[in-house]
Amino acid sequence: MANEADRADVIIVGAGHGGAQAAIALRQNGFEGRILVIGREPEIPYERPPLSKEYLAREKTFDRICIRPAQFWEDKQVEMKLGAEVVALDPAAHTVKLGDGSEIGYGKLIWATGGDPRRLSCMGAELVGVHAVRTKEDADRLMSELDAGAKRAVVIGGGYIGLEAAAVLTKFDVQVTLLEALPRVLARVAGEALSEFYQAEHRAHGVDLRTGAAMDCIEGDGTKVTGVRMQDGSVLPADIVIVGIGIIPCVGPLLVAGAAGGNGVDVDEFCRTSLPDVYAIGDCAAHANDFVDGAVIRLESVQNANDQATTAAKDICGAPVPYKATPWFWSNQYDLRLQTVGLSTGHDNAVLRGDPATRSFSVVYLKGGKVVALDCVNMVKDYVQGKKLVETRAQISPEQLADASVPLKEMVA
Repeated sequence: MANEADRADVIIVGAGHGGAQAAIALRQNGFEGRILVIGREPEIPYERPPLSKEYLAREKTFDRICIRPAQFWEDKQVEMKLGAEVVALDPAAHTVKLGDGSEIGYGKLIWATGGDPRRLSCMGAELVGVHAVRTKEDADRLMSELDAGAKRAVVIGGGYIGLEAAAVLTKFDVQVTLLEALPRVLARVAGEALSEFYQAEHRAHGVDLRTGAAMDCIEGDGTKVTGVRMQDGSVLPADIVIVGIGIIPCVGPLLVAGAAGGNGVDVDEFCRTSLPDVYAIGDCAAHANDFVDGAVIRLESVQNANDQATTAAKDICGAPVPYKATPWFWSNQYDLRLQTVGLSTGHDNAVLRGDPATRSFSVVYLKGGKVVALDCVNMVKDYVQGKKLVETRAQISPEQLADASVPLKEMVA
């Protein structure tokens, strides 16, 4: 049993967006007890999205992507135990066990660990030069290889991380090949019009983008990567390989301790797990979401991590408010800013609004005649005004939505 000195009123496991926001929200809501944030990385909480964008491109230094300066955490009396990992918890004793064998007791626990990058299962996946882009250390390692003269890159995965990394690499005069196993990029999150637009953009910027691409293994000289072998036997020479094929939620200790879950850990509308006094938020929390008709999903976004953090903090402070936040996302590639509101999962109609050739347009997604999501490329007005349409599940004819000369706000009933 942990003694009183080794006990916090709230332990937050994970020092990313969700963990940082949970600590902030607890103080904002009047919580006065001891807060301890346990983070696996040595750094104070920082923003993740810039790792594959401005940080990798060296447009922002690390101090500019910190969520708050170090002094802020001291001022708010939020303790940080960094470079430490929770490997087990005992829900009955209300203790967590760290990798060094020490135990710390808690009153409430907020699990905000996010996920680890999904790794390739093929031969050569562990070679030097094979990278994920999930942590500062990942990005720093990649940048050091660029500094050392890496000029040929293969990016595996046509989701946002892969596309963003490919866009940045072209700025460094790197020859980039991007491989997507599915017939189009962004296939899981966007409609065909958006996929086709981004495929054309990347190709116009010199990326050798291949869809339906089946790779076999990573080749190397025994220690370092030298290329990617495709299933047809051809080899793509590579100095670096970036793997962006999704994440695996970090919830092992919770599930072992008896928490309900599978792909993530299950939470209710107040972000409570099935374990007493244990909450989960962010990428690792599976919750019923109104924007997909109550289906249980994990949402991998800063918005979700922050809003669920506030939900958990309010519940701990005795002022429960169910999680009902509108999902939104963004992606920067080249001089293009994509802003998404809502979830297009299961849409049965996609309406193009504007002309992709102008590089400023939107796609409005409908399900059963109701607006469920928008993807807006360099179209901030549509993004801002379209949010209301998504929230109210507005029923507007495709013909009306397609008329880009009429502002979306005029279509709100």
